Amino acid sequence: MLPVSAQGFQDGGLYKQSYTHSQLRHSGPRAVGRGSPEPPQTDTKLGVEILGEVRQVQATENCFLYRHQRWEGRTHSSSAEVQEVKLNDVLLTRLVEWKRPKEISDDPHLFVEGISAHDLNQGTLGNCWFVAACSCLTLKPSLWQKVIPDWKEQEWDSKHPENYAGIFHFQFWLFGEWVDVVVDDRLPTINGELIYCHSKLNNEFWSALLEKAYAKLSGCYESLDGGNTGDAVVDFTGAVSEAIDLVGGKYATDLSEQLRLFEDLLKVYERGGIISCSIRASPAEIEARMDCGLVKGHAYSVTAVRKARLGHGLMAYFKSEKVFLIRMRNPWGKTEWNGAWSDSSEQWQKVGSMEREAMEITVEDDGEFWMAFDDWCTYFTDADLCRIINTSLLSLDKTWHEAKHMGSWTKHAEPLFNRCGGCLNNRETFLQNPQYLFNVTKELDEVLISLQQQDMKIHRSVGQGENLTMGFVIFEVELNRKYRMHDLLTQKSVATSTYINARTVFMRTVLRKGRYIIIPSTFTPQVLGEFMIRIYTDVDSDCRDLTVDKPRVRCWSSFLGYPQAVTQIYIHAAEGLENQDSSGGADPYVVITCEGSTVRSTVQKDTLEPKFDTRAIFYRKKPRKPITVQVWNSNAVQDQFMGQVVLAASLKDPTDPQKLQLRKRGPEMADEMPGTISLRVITSSQLTDM
Repeated sequence: MLPVSAQGFQDGGLYKQSYTHSQLRHSGPRAVGRGSPEPPQTDTKLGVEILGEVRQVQATENCFLYRHQRWEGRTHSSSAEVQEVKLNDVLLTRLVEWKRPKEISDDPHLFVEGISAHDLNQGTLGNCWFVAACSCLTLKPSLWQKVIPDWKEQEWDSKHPENYAGIFHFQFWLFGEWVDVVVDDRLPTINGELIYCHSKLNNEFWSALLEKAYAKLSGCYESLDGGNTGDAVVDFTGAVSEAIDLVGGKYATDLSEQLRLFEDLLKVYERGGIISCSIRASPAEIEARMDCGLVKGHAYSVTAVRKARLGHGLMAYFKSEKVFLIRMRNPWGKTEWNGAWSDSSEQWQKVGSMEREAMEITVEDDGEFWMAFDDWCTYFTDADLCRIINTSLLSLDKTWHEAKHMGSWTKHAEPLFNRCGGCLNNRETFLQNPQYLFNVTKELDEVLISLQQQDMKIHRSVGQGENLTMGFVIFEVELNRKYRMHDLLTQKSVATSTYINARTVFMRTVLRKGRYIIIPSTFTPQVLGEFMIRIYTDVDSDCRDLTVDKPRVRCWSSFLGYPQAVTQIYIHAAEGLENQDSSGGADPYVVITCEGSTVRSTVQKDTLEPKFDTRAIFYRKKPRKPITVQVWNSNAVQDQFMGQVVLAASLKDPTDPQKLQLRKRGPEMADEMPGTISLRVITSSQLTDM
């Protein structure tokens, strides 16, 4: 497992590294949306905690000092300590005044003529990633009304000014639960103008107040200087975020992959998801404007994904020719793409007026523009797809079953209780990490997995705040496993995520019917932290945290017995089976029986040489009692017996793979039947060996 890329936020103190099992690969730094303001003359950070009322207490030659008392009430933090935080030197000659909206505008409102992506403009803080996330949020009323609850009641009422309390209520999804955040209405200004996120209209304040609440959640405004759009969207919605490497995926050159990606984006968009993108940049290229009008190291929000009809009039509806387009918005509110399908591009002449009207084409420098999807894949390097997972039981759209677990990497001197074993490179300690078991009950099922660690932005103001490098591995295990894994050699790894120091690690994979264990870990052993893991399947997975290493000793164990040995049986395949139907085939499956416990494999359709690839594990109270493996043919009327083998499975038996002849059962069990079965048996007297 080696590092494959390094990605970072400039000046934000956050450095990303990712690791996989593959060979070393290099890619340029990924701009995850720090984004300097427009115009980008200076990088400004206001190191002022905003959890309540702020007042200036001292001005010195080197800095301004501010002191505040945290506002007590329905806040995220109940702490009431007093802190002093200095502003950056760039504000030495500027006097920052904290003003109420009524002091900025004669007619303040939370919203003016509704909510729109065009309400947002980035200020002097490098948080285009946050502004891009807000732009996406405005397109989804059901989402922004969750973040800004009771918005009508919070709006200014000119008829009843006495109802105005000077505080505003927001909600964010923080590490698995919705958290209320309340802020007062004082906003930082210079010369009477807002210096951070603001609307184009000087009497609209929802974006500035939302930014203040999010800064409160993160510790201070300065903590928002550099971040990830996908993380902000998750905080707004509880969505599942997937990072797409457009360069590594070769989407610009592989047309089949490009088509698959477009369909994925279209599906995410149509199902209410949120998409953002950026272009990687070196430190010297941050906010550099390309000849095509795009900006490097800058977060863009995707506001539409569409297949546009080419042609005019009714003929356009009978033609099959369509063009794949994607619409984006620059958080600056200006500076647009100037290539094909830009606002004034001649390509729009190929599209009828009705189609253009439906696509809301405007020719103005408002920061929003269309691009051909192949151009998008060529110029952009990274995208974040945030899926709003539908877990409703009553829905016409695709629904998922969610399993969510909160866990932690903790240290203990006893190996069986240690839970911070590091990644798979550390083979001696890897299985000491937390383990989660889940089932896939369909023949094939798409599984979504999201591993999220606690947000570290709140620690940036004290020189910390780096994410842990983490990831996970999925193992296909025995169909009847109930206890923790203790051996890697007897298990099958089926998927491994990238190890990266991002807040969230995501994987989408297709798994066959069976039982699985997922093991989340940090890259390095002995690293402590907390995490949340979410697993989504089409059918309930019965996911559970594995905390027990072996069968418990009960008060009745002395009477009923306690396991003396553990045996794992791996059934690989069968060959030369007897025909079972008129077409000359069979639908075989295996049944493994030990001390009354039975494990049955899935049916292999229409084959005389089935690949079972099935495992079972048994904790045996009577190790001398043999284990039986039978092969059966699945039939609608009655299943047919096709042969069996009887295994001693003793401690002295070889552990190498074996090929055994199938035999009859009952009094004729010594007689052979057509076919052989390949298997491996391992037995140990140590119950925690497997």
